[in-house]
Amino acid sequence: MGSNIESIVSVRNLVEFILRSGDIDNTTAHADTDAMQEGARIHRKLQKAAPVGYRAEVPLKTVIVLERGEDSIALTVDGRADGILTEEKNGIQSITIDEIKSTYLSLERIEAPVPVHEAQAKCYAAIYGSDEGLTDITVQLTYCNIDTEQVKQFATAYTVKELKDWFDSVVNAYSVWLFWELDWKRKRDASIKELTFPYSYRPGQRELVGNVYKSISRGRKLFIEAPTGVGKTISTVFPAVWTVGEGKASKIFYLTAKTIARTVAEDTFSLLSANGLKFRFVTITSREKSCVLEKPQCNPKECPRAKGHFDRVNDCVFDLLQNEENIDREKIFFYAEKHNVCPFEMCLDVSTWADGIICDYNYAFDPRASLKRYFSEDVKNDYIFLIDEAHNLLERSREMYSAELVKEDLLMAKRVLTGRSKKLERHLDACNKALLAMKRECEDFQVWDNADDLYNKITRLNTVFQEFLEENTLDMPERDEVLDLYFSLRTFAEVYEKVDETYRIYTDYLPGGDFRIKLMCMEPAAQLKQRLDNTKASVLFSATLLPMDYYKEQLGGNADDYAIYAPSPFKPEKRLVMVGGDVSTKYTRRGEEEYSRIADYIDGFTSVKTGNYMVFFSSYKMLEDVTSVWQPSDGRRVVAQRRDMTEKEKEEFLAEFACEPTDTLIGMCVMGGIFSEGIDLKGDRLTGAVIVGPGLPMVGYEKELFKYYFDDKNGKGFEYAYLYPGMNKVMQSAGRVIRTVDDVGAILLLDDRFLKRRYNELFPHEWFPFETVTAATVRNKLKGFFDGLR
Repeated sequence: MGSNIESIVSVRNLVEFILRSGDIDNTTAHADTDAMQEGARIHRKLQKAAPVGYRAEVPLKTVIVLERGEDSIALTVDGRADGILTEEKNGIQSITIDEIKSTYLSLERIEAPVPVHEAQAKCYAAIYGSDEGLTDITVQLTYCNIDTEQVKQFATAYTVKELKDWFDSVVNAYSVWLFWELDWKRKRDASIKELTFPYSYRPGQRELVGNVYKSISRGRKLFIEAPTGVGKTISTVFPAVWTVGEGKASKIFYLTAKTIARTVAEDTFSLLSANGLKFRFVTITSREKSCVLEKPQCNPKECPRAKGHFDRVNDCVFDLLQNEENIDREKIFFYAEKHNVCPFEMCLDVSTWADGIICDYNYAFDPRASLKRYFSEDVKNDYIFLIDEAHNLLERSREMYSAELVKEDLLMAKRVLTGRSKKLERHLDACNKALLAMKRECEDFQVWDNADDLYNKITRLNTVFQEFLEENTLDMPERDEVLDLYFSLRTFAEVYEKVDETYRIYTDYLPGGDFRIKLMCMEPAAQLKQRLDNTKASVLFSATLLPMDYYKEQLGGNADDYAIYAPSPFKPEKRLVMVGGDVSTKYTRRGEEEYSRIADYIDGFTSVKTGNYMVFFSSYKMLEDVTSVWQPSDGRRVVAQRRDMTEKEKEEFLAEFACEPTDTLIGMCVMGGIFSEGIDLKGDRLTGAVIVGPGLPMVGYEKELFKYYFDDKNGKGFEYAYLYPGMNKVMQSAGRVIRTVDDVGAILLLDDRFLKRRYNELFPHEWFPFETVTAATVRNKLKGFFDGLR
């Protein structure tokens, strides 16, 4: 039995997919001549200045019925023509379709229209000309330099018939992919109807799955506090897949901050596939980790795969899709090598035809890294966001929407470029002097109302810098540093244009003494909300999303968004939570005597049962101070986390925590570090954890800036700047102990502040009731806990 379906594609996406060609080439900075987002203002200005008879932003669409046997697809091709100009010439009406492209490139370098740009305009002309019954029509490309606002135009006259024939050929080429997609979705949806949950439901898990399904179906945001062991990945992925099968969404984005979470997501999709699901998912790995060279050199001179990449990549993608159902990293590399294309760029193209995409937060939220094929336009889409470890998104997004500039980088560029361009040197010097003036007023840390003078100088420097990079080759050891500065200047200008009451501008000195200016995003909520509101639905989940109202507010939620607390599946008798309330890590109490008292607790906690333990400190300094006064003398072995450990050293450290230990191992670690989150030490690989202090960030200028900002806004400066981030680290560190329903473990919290309501009201529900102990009683309490499990 055939299918009759509808499909929609924008003119831009159609031509960029079917008609792209040539090389990958990053040798020209900002080589993408279409700077759509940055040039919106230019578009409006040109449209307002256009002659009488010019209509701006004209919506156009056409529906083409494609047929294959009993199947038919009603394809809607739509878009907005930047302008349509109607003129009378010698009593004859003429029509011109105008396509405006804003660019950072010097217009002298644009000698002819970019083929895909011209193809966009030709599509609009074919649609408009056919609808209006025209015989002839003109296609015009208008390029405008963003910095100078100079304009260059290319106009070509066509008959509507030749444009219509050309347009039909493009659509026919696209139809091959659409019918492949139709066949795949038919198979996929049938498999989803037969799909069942792969496990027996744990307590509360069925309700969690149902809540996720209802939220997605209703197009809402859902915030979930889900303790470790609930099975939050399968509990979000499974209902999301069901909604895709029901046609309520087209694609799932599983967004993570860490590699381990991406691996768990891959394993979950693979598990469902092993149970009969037909669902293509792909993991997007960074360009650096995907590159076949030692470091990315994305140009045809240095990378053979870059040359002609776009001529071959569609064949590569279609080959993979025709022959593979499950797409992993190895298959991406295999087909990329087979067709001699870039694996990173090819993976992005594969994602277009995937049902699920697993990737880092920045591919969805970062203005400089987000995938423009999905998120370039501020329009509503039918994607589902599953945001894992959502507590990490807050700090990450603050950095995404911030920008900084270091004065010494300007001096470096001026030094290495001396003699290459007097004009560029002058503008680098002007920016340096603007920063020097600010530096003279900054003793340690200075907050500024604005940086208008610096911004104006940077915008002029950017124009000159761009022209220089277009005309010169950077054949110098500092090439990467110079390009990094160029992009930092661009980013600084772009962020400065968005600075509002949710930003603070400050200058300070980096540890090495370099002078910095930073545009600090204090609250990313509005920018996150804009992206989240444009999705079908978003599910934000974490084992440490407390307090819930704080995260809802800061992560772009609305007051009426759904929020649930998933109950822990663990039996209370398998977990012991203790608080040692007669010690403190406050700065006023720190000293050898207090460190010895903390060490007594650690000694007692790790001496009752042979096993593996972790002790988490608020800083390396605290770790070193405590270990300087205590080392066990009875065979218990101590290993310590070090600053700047390599990947191999991290793996070796974790490998020490072996199953079925015959001797006791104590790992001394730092809260918020590499071993306090995103590691899985299941079973008896970890017996217990000691948390030394509430993890409050060190007092510093930036943290105090946050404190003052939120004190002014809602009177919760201490909570937002120190307490909530600190307690999140505590909960993440403690969460290393019990990872599966069969695990058993103990947690010891050391600091008198943990006994205060302000702190312990932030404990997860399952930590109550906790036991209050002393160094003298902790052994007996722990012994009784383990004896009771026998």
